[in-house]
Amino acid sequence: MSLRIAVDIGGTFTDFICLDEKTGQLIEEKTHTTPDNFANGVINATKKTGINLEDTSYFVHGTTVVINAVTERKGAKTALVTTGGYRDALEIGRANRPDLYNYFYKKPKPYVPRHLRFEVNERLNYKGEVLKPVSEAEVVEIAKKIAQEGVSAVAVCFLHSYANPEHERLVGKILARELPGVEITISSNLIKEWREYERTSTTVLNAFVKPAATKYLDTLQQHLEGMGLGIEPHAMLSNGGTATFARSKEVPITLIESGPVGGVIGAAALGKIIDEQNIITFDIGGTTAKTSLISKGEVKVTTDYKLEWTPKFAGYPVKTPIVDIIEIGAGGGSIAWVDDVGVLKVGPQSAGADPGPACYGQGGAKPTLTDANLIAGRIDPNSFLGGEFKISIKLAKKAMQPIADYFGISVEEAALGVIKTANYNMLNALKLISVRRGYNPRDFAMVAQGGNGAIHGPFLAAELKIKKLIVPNYPATFSAWGMLMTDLRQDFIQTQIMPVAGCDLEKVNAIYREMEQESLAVYEKQGIAPEDVVFVRTADLRYIGQEHTVRTPVGGGIIKEDDLPLIRQAFDRNHHQQYTFSLEAASTEFVNFNLTAFGTVKKPEIKKMGVAGAIDDAFKGERVIDFDEQGRLKCRVYDRAKLGPGHKIEGPAAVEETTSVTILYPGQSLVVDEYGNMIIDTGV
Repeated sequence: MSLRIAVDIGGTFTDFICLDEKTGQLIEEKTHTTPDNFANGVINATKKTGINLEDTSYFVHGTTVVINAVTERKGAKTALVTTGGYRDALEIGRANRPDLYNYFYKKPKPYVPRHLRFEVNERLNYKGEVLKPVSEAEVVEIAKKIAQEGVSAVAVCFLHSYANPEHERLVGKILARELPGVEITISSNLIKEWREYERTSTTVLNAFVKPAATKYLDTLQQHLEGMGLGIEPHAMLSNGGTATFARSKEVPITLIESGPVGGVIGAAALGKIIDEQNIITFDIGGTTAKTSLISKGEVKVTTDYKLEWTPKFAGYPVKTPIVDIIEIGAGGGSIAWVDDVGVLKVGPQSAGADPGPACYGQGGAKPTLTDANLIAGRIDPNSFLGGEFKISIKLAKKAMQPIADYFGISVEEAALGVIKTANYNMLNALKLISVRRGYNPRDFAMVAQGGNGAIHGPFLAAELKIKKLIVPNYPATFSAWGMLMTDLRQDFIQTQIMPVAGCDLEKVNAIYREMEQESLAVYEKQGIAPEDVVFVRTADLRYIGQEHTVRTPVGGGIIKEDDLPLIRQAFDRNHHQQYTFSLEAASTEFVNFNLTAFGTVKKPEIKKMGVAGAIDDAFKGERVIDFDEQGRLKCRVYDRAKLGPGHKIEGPAAVEETTSVTILYPGQSLVVDEYGNMIIDTGV
């Protein structure tokens, strides 16, 4: 068995990539995403390659099923069981709403209506000590009421259960006994971190999507096994790791950003190969544009994710570790429109996979970013998806005409306006992940990914004064490639507030030891040997009196008194990086202890390319491309498949491949490195 396969479902396309470890051959495929049943897109892509799944040694899948079920509210009918007096925690939420002076502000609507929220008269204090025990009879009565409501999933979240899960586990067992066939989620199995509202929200969302995620993963696995797959498939997790389907079904909320993080992990792996530690990833697919930042080789992970958050909407907190990604509705299928006050907008509405952009000829009538790039000459209609899928510039212009008519300009000018609007939306996202976090983009290289990343990346990198832009091999399926470079990963968090100076070292070491044992138990079920598990420890610290914390590295092994000053110094440095100041004289305290456990797996070897032929062999011809302010210029067009190490191209030019195109602006140059990556000097 020599095939390693990764499949990533996007909003428009489903990406498939397969590595044959015996030959080193990499097979890339794209098929249209099938929103009516996402599993069909995976099966279609697999069949299209003609490979034999019996030869598969590793299969990993990034899915949008969870985030779609949540955003479209197509999950299960869910009940919440919580501590007496906390029935309305979901309704109350947080007071720090994002849009303070908006008189028309609407609070997020809870996923569990009030009549399905039930209270148990139990109580723990903040230390986890039992103040009022659970009454089994009371829980049985609640179970009867839940059964009468026809509920499919139940979330259990008690006050202070992060400190002691005893009550939650007892109630979970009773409910499982009394409600056969109903999915039960208890918060302490997801997260052992304080903040009741955020913990309750996370638990409810996990329960809400659990039946749908279980059905999808089971169905897909059955189809794959029917095609010959003989191994346990894995799913891409939001934290940048993977887990078996069996584990993923237990905690499906960890799949909420399953697809996009693969590209971030891939960029980090690529950075190690080509010696680039500081990277800004930039991934433009069919529906969204996504960006993340890798500093000193470290992928940033956060537990402050808020689903559907906008500057005017508080969103829904998900308190599980998720790779820090900023995502906006600006992909190839994003629709251009004019708002009520006459301003041109692009996205967040998308034409998606069905009907897709107008140029696809599948019934779409609204102009999209892909239509604009086609009109501007940046996409060749005869080379789209290797010429396999024909697109029409006539249909693109027809869809763009209403925009042109509204502003009294030509269709070509309207297309440039759409491109420019999308570019500055993307530029703002790139600044949010870098400048707004205290990082100077000039200190980073950019990795352009997705089918549209290399079209817009050269312009955006130059605008940010980023000198180097990297277009990797197979950029359109790079997220799937990144999944092949990913280890299994589990994150554990335990809230325990104590001062750093004079802390109870015995308790600190016991917390880390317990989390390590728990992670080994999880990996044992997934067939990972203890010697293949690697632990990384961190802690969330703050100055006493502060609200926010800063994640700080903690060494392995037994933590001793001599280690505390080093932890404190690391915290001061990290605090200064994030907030531009540190308070060396102030007292500090631990808030959360964190453990990341990696289950290491075999990864594909990245080989150097052979000797290249003449660059003239890659020349395809010339076409006119509109560079906006720099004018419409005749550009040389090259076939990337025939480029090799050392080949150099001067802009303006275009480099085409089956599923993507790279646009080289005037004053920019490109050289192919020994691994086949295109390294662009942006000319700044």
